[in-house]
Parts: sequence; structure tokens; C-alpha cells
Amino acid sequence: MKLLSMGSQKLENNNVSSKATPKPYGKIVLSLTNCLLPDEKLSPTPSKVDGLDSDTETDLRILGCELIQTAGILLKLPQVAMATGQVLFQRFYYSKSFVRHPMETTAMGCVCLASKIEEAPRRIRDVINVFHHIRQVKNQKTIQPMILDQHYIALKTQVIKAERRVLKELGFCVHVKHPHKIIVMYLQVLGYEKHQSLMQLSWNYMNDALRSDVFVRYDPETVACACIYLSARRLKISLPKAPSWFSLFHVTQTQIEDVCRRILRLYVRSKPNSEELEKKVEELRREYQEARQRARGILSGNNTPNSGASPINNTSPKNNHSDKRRSESRSRSRSRSRSRTPSKHKRSKKHSRGRSRSNDRRNKKSHKSRRNSYTPSPSPPPHKRREKTRYRSRSRTPVRASSYDKYYPSSDSKKSRAKHRH
Repeated sequence: MKLLSMGSQKLENNNVSSKATPKPYGKIVLSLTNCLLPDEKLSPTPSKVDGLDSDTETDLRILGCELIQTAGILLKLPQVAMATGQVLFQRFYYSKSFVRHPMETTAMGCVCLASKIEEAPRRIRDVINVFHHIRQVKNQKTIQPMILDQHYIALKTQVIKAERRVLKELGFCVHVKHPHKIIVMYLQVLGYEKHQSLMQLSWNYMNDALRSDVFVRYDPETVACACIYLSARRLKISLPKAPSWFSLFHVTQTQIEDVCRRILRLYVRSKPNSEELEKKVEELRREYQEARQRARGILSGNNTPNSGASPINNTSPKNNHSDKRRSESRSRSRSRSRSRTPSKHKRSKKHSRGRSRSNDRRNKKSHKSRRNSYTPSPSPPPHKRREKTRYRSRSRTPVRASSYDKYYPSSDSKKSRAKHRH
């Protein structure tokens, strides 16, 4: 009994120790707190480092989000997928620059990725056709289908690479928590779930906020409270103030005011001109590429040896002897290879003399067929075909006379045996 009790105690101790110290399977922690960027990454963006103005950067962000929204409507995607694509677009360009990575291809990649995340996948071909259609409508050109040529194949590969690049830069932490449901829940708590105009206006503010950097700076709960606050002020609906209604959701007044300012700035700004923005980005891209080429040229020039130093002076006498030996061995190998070639021809001639007449006939026929390769040769009758096959089989496998006579005695051997008997 004591032994059993001791064994049970050991088992219990082992179970407690295994529960207390879990095995570490990895150091990467994926959570929704990683989605919010610190002030260090927000203030000097990589596009500003490359020389892009803050106004042009915000215009490019707005234009890219508008492209994703219109493409999602034409592709019949759900609103959650479009919102996910816009948030991914905003996050990506806080780690990469607009100068180095084109805006339109990344927008296509974000649409493809968001459609897969929200379980409404769309083909890359459909996404490219929709963006091509949007460009034609904006430029007021005649709408024509996209031709499946080398340009289309190159664009398709660029979109696939852009999708992979977005995944890599975001560390595969792609989940986005949207405030669509949160707005409905908060209005139910406040008792305004049946007020359709309030709910619709707050929903519209939230969709417009996706074009700004609000979802990168604040939690979705604060964004939902700010959208309800704006819509209530617009419709002149009084909400509880003592205590304030947003304190129930752990949101402060300063956060709501900052989000409201960032949303209202979108309505004051003029519509961005895509052609001017593209020209500015192309100029900066050329400057960046030229600077990169210069840096490469400087690095390659430092690595090259001096032109004044002669290679003969740098070599030692040992190296000269080794070079002479190598050259002698090469010359010998070349002379051997040249001397061996005629002997092979001689051997081939000797072997050709010992060939049978049947092989000669075959070679003659093959030469004739090569000469008259363009003229179709008439097919021989079936009885002649059979004779040819028999003749070939006998010539290929010659049989000795002694072994042949064992099983099939010839007429001469029969006569000789009859003479011996008599």
C-alpha cells in the first residue's frame, strides 16, 4: 500500500510540474495590439525619407483607398473585405515608400489578399480587369477589354509579388477588427438601435475614416465612439453627459476629438489628381534609381584593382613555373587529341570492310531515301515485305553450321551417312 501511495504521489507531482512549465514553441506573439503603430513609425514615414511631401502622401493614400473601394463594389465584395483591404494598404505604406513601390499594384494585391481573408476570393484576372476599367473611366477613354499579352502577364506577376510583399511586411498578422458590429452594439446600449438615420450616418463616417490613418492609431472601439459622437452632433441628438456615455466603453474625450478632426479633414481636402501625383512619384523614382546606380558604380570602382599596376610584376616566380606547366600540359593534351582522330577513322574503315553485303545494301537504300526524301516512295506489296523481314533477321543473327546441322541436317550430311552404312 505504501508503494502504491508513493507512486501516485510521484505521478501527481509530475502532472503539476508539466502544467506549471509549458514548452515554449515560438517567440512570435500575434495579437490585435500589434496592429497599432507607435509614434516612432508614424511621424517619419519612409516616403518622407525618400523626399515625398506629406500632402502628396496623404493624397496617394486617399486615392489608393478609393480605388480599393470602387474595385470592391464592382467585384461585388462584402464591405468587410473592402475595409480589410484599405487597412492593409494603410499599414503597408507605413513600412514601405510610395516611391519604391507603385500604389496601384499594391492596391490590387491588397484587394486579392482581403478577399481571401474574408472568405470571398476573387481571381487576379478579374481584379486586373476591374482596375483597367476604372482607369479608362477616369481618363474618359473608350472602354475596351484588356488584351492578354506580355504586358498582362507582367502585371499579373507584379500583383502576385505585391500580395506576398504585403504579407511579409505585416508579418502575416493580417487580422483586422472592424467597428461595424461595435457601432450596432453601442447604439443598442444607448437605446438608439431603432434610429436608422443615426446608425446609417455613423456607419458612413466609419467607412470614410478608412481613407485616413485612424485605424492605425486607435482601437476600433474609439473609432466607433467617435463616429457615433459625430453623427449625434450632426443630427442634434442629445446623449448622456453626466457621466459621459463614452466612459462606459473606456474611451476619453481627447481621443474622440482627435479621431473626429482626422475624419473631418477628408471632407475639406480637394479631390486628388492622379496624373499629377503619378508625375511627382515618377520624378522621385528616377532620382532614387540614379542615386542607386551611382552608389553601385562607386562600390564597383573601389573593388577594382589599380590600372597602373601591371599583372606581371605581381606574379611570383613560382606562379610563372606553374603557368608554364599548365600551358605545356594543355599543348600535350591538344596534340594527343589531334593525333588520335585519324586512327579512329582508320578503325572505322577496317570495320566497314568486314561488314556484310546486307548492311551495304541498307546503307545504299538509306542514301537513296535521303536524296529522295521529298518524293514519297511507293509502298511495296505485302509478300515482299515479309521476305525482307526474314532476310534481315537471318543476317542479324548468323548461326554456325555445326550447331545448325544438329537440329536440321543438310542433304550432304545425309548422303555421307548413307555411304558409311553401305
